[in-house]
Amino acid sequence: MIIKPEISGVVARSAHPLGCEKAILQQIDYVKNADPIKQGPKRVLIIGASSGFGLAARIALTFGGAKADTIGVSFERGPSEKGVGSAGYYNNLFFQKHAKAEGRLALNIQADAFSPQTKEEVIEAIETYFEGEVDLIIYSVASGIRPNYQTGEMWRSAIKPIGNSVKGASLSLEHDQWLENELEPASNEEIEGTLKVMGGDDWEAWVDTLINSESIAEGCKTVAFSYIGPELTHPIYLDGTLGRAKIDLHQTSHSLNLKLANFDGGAYATVCKALVTKASVFIPGLTPYLMALYQVMKQKRTHEGCIEQMHRLFTTKLYGVNKVPVDCERLIRIDDLELDEDTQRQVNEMVAKMNADNFKQIGDYQGLKQEFMQLNGFELDDVDYLADIDIEQLVKSLT
Repeated sequence: MIIKPEISGVVARSAHPLGCEKAILQQIDYVKNADPIKQGPKRVLIIGASSGFGLAARIALTFGGAKADTIGVSFERGPSEKGVGSAGYYNNLFFQKHAKAEGRLALNIQADAFSPQTKEEVIEAIETYFEGEVDLIIYSVASGIRPNYQTGEMWRSAIKPIGNSVKGASLSLEHDQWLENELEPASNEEIEGTLKVMGGDDWEAWVDTLINSESIAEGCKTVAFSYIGPELTHPIYLDGTLGRAKIDLHQTSHSLNLKLANFDGGAYATVCKALVTKASVFIPGLTPYLMALYQVMKQKRTHEGCIEQMHRLFTTKLYGVNKVPVDCERLIRIDDLELDEDTQRQVNEMVAKMNADNFKQIGDYQGLKQEFMQLNGFELDDVDYLADIDIEQLVKSLT
């Protein structure tokens, strides 16, 4: 079959396997040619490993000098009569293929990260493949729902302001349209649901489970990814349900840090740069900011994607340093280039001018959309998108 891109609003309904492999190879090439990670971890568990920061972290640690073996947990959709499957499904397979070619262990566990059963399965894998211990735990789960396995109910996250309604623009990537939105404030139930899905509760449950099973190595670290952003995005992000969940994540890092101190380790929330991800395109008010930010940072040559951010995290913050550098709230900051004063001044000026008629000319809409397409394996150079692909045969060759 010939696989074509299908977008519904801001949701990709198809993925191109060969494009997914190309994107992984580009990231591998980047870290192989960058400064190596020194004194890095050897046995890494990545919870949420199939895309975005989780995938980039896995690539950086495997190919970027640390030569880590990895166990990756993710919940992805494989090929079926309904479609070719998700990009994350193919990312896992192609990452494993190239990691094995380098002599590295790369185990993919396809399961719900929130499930107690998945945690038990991971502990068994750690016993089998990692001699019972992990050196680094990366928590990078992006989900809109979380099952409550005790009651059978579902917690659902909501991207909403708290207290007051907020107006903001979003984009339809399907129709290349600017959409004006007004978001009503979240209910208490929505706030609580977002905390349960996107806060630190499950991160702490993972670390507690690993501690109780004696799976924590001496010096083990854990890191989860966060975002704060500039004042421009605070009404919809930091001051809203998402920000409330991230604050909970930050607070969780402090309690986990005390627990891992018993192993001479540490726990950190890492504040990353705003990027186009499968999650970020859903946030109203953020896409105009992203277009302006990409335009300015590319002009300044300070733009970083997921792989550059993760490489910088592991080479200058977490490893090869005498002490992990943190701010006054004990957060690792790799959003420093984004929050540069002159960068933000230019971004604010650009966003103030942006509207439905001119957003493609003022901001980097083409760059934003291309990055979204590349997340799903499309619009990458040197990929034959007219090739007839036998999905069943391809998957069989990779498994």
